[in-house]
Amino acid sequence: MKAIVVGAGFGGLTAAAGLHQRGWEVVVVERASQLRPVGSGLAVAPNGLRALDALGVGDAVRKLAAFQGDAAVSRPDGRVIARTAGKAMIRRFGDAVIPATRSSVMDVLVGLLPPETFRLGVTAQGVEAGDSTRRPCLLTGSAVIEADLIVAADGVNSSLRRALFPEHQGAVYSGITAWRLLVPTPAGDFLPGEVWGGGQVFGITPLADGRTYAYAADYAEAGITYPNEKAELTRRFGAWHFPIPELIEAAAPETILHNDIYEMAEPLPAYHRGAVAILGDAAHAMTPHLGQGANQAMEDGVTLAALVGSAKSSVEVASGLAQYTALRAPRGADMVRRSHRMGALTQSTSRPKEALRNLGMGLAARLVPDLVLRAMDPVVAWRPPQ
Repeated sequence: MKAIVVGAGFGGLTAAAGLHQRGWEVVVVERASQLRPVGSGLAVAPNGLRALDALGVGDAVRKLAAFQGDAAVSRPDGRVIARTAGKAMIRRFGDAVIPATRSSVMDVLVGLLPPETFRLGVTAQGVEAGDSTRRPCLLTGSAVIEADLIVAADGVNSSLRRALFPEHQGAVYSGITAWRLLVPTPAGDFLPGEVWGGGQVFGITPLADGRTYAYAADYAEAGITYPNEKAELTRRFGAWHFPIPELIEAAAPETILHNDIYEMAEPLPAYHRGAVAILGDAAHAMTPHLGQGANQAMEDGVTLAALVGSAKSSVEVASGLAQYTALRAPRGADMVRRSHRMGALTQSTSRPKEALRNLGMGLAARLVPDLVLRAMDPVVAWRPPQ
């Protein structure tokens, strides 16, 4: 059985690795001329680690952890709103959240596939979904490639999604723009976590290699860029507590990533059409407020491989894809909604609502210490299908 995976992101690589481990011939088509991740850092949550465990590489990513201690949500002046305990998360979910660079996790996944798997610098221009009598076909600038399964993992602006579901509006602008930076960790004591205030968010995540992954989010009109992104970050967050000004100052302007955030406000009607599966941001782009984008993509990939990997015919592929949609489409839509609601909570621009939120979180943390962890159950308690 042969599969073509379009896109070498986290979802595409996990799907490719899972199918390869089950004996499929796999080709990964990637338009970039080099395998390089989009973005700088990510948080691999317990559900993402279980997805990686299904491929046999969860421990390789666990070794990337810089800390498993406490984190905090705080105000711009440094006052802590609530804390989360890493040990409590491990007790409840079996793992803490592992902060890592995107490149280090991608290297682990790429290592699961033979080098000849990859076709770099190849752009997918269209897809034919196939039917009971025809295999699906991927259209590129130079060839038409047939396979038993095609996996559309080509990101938020997926051209294959548009070909499969031309009636769908696709991802829409969330109203939020975000910056990401990877800088040396400044000297001094500080709590990892997030800072919330005035409709803005700033995240601080130390990494094992002595650097810190930081991210910031704020409301803005779509498509706006700034001549000096570092100066813009300083304008918005430069008066916030240590180490936020220091992190911004340490960033080289050309390394700061700035992207508008898009989300799949209208769920796709299915996660497959014909013998083409769709996964990751192409299927369920979401805001970053749950930290679940890459984790959900890896869930998609290992689920698809588990349900389709034993297929020996087009009929069995079709059956596996129907199960894939049944499992993943409701979960993907739910994660998009949850992430959107979390964004509305963390980036509230109403001062009364912000004060009430901070008070409620502080009280809950003192009176019901595991309340936040309980609320995470639907997100991170997922386990791969057997």
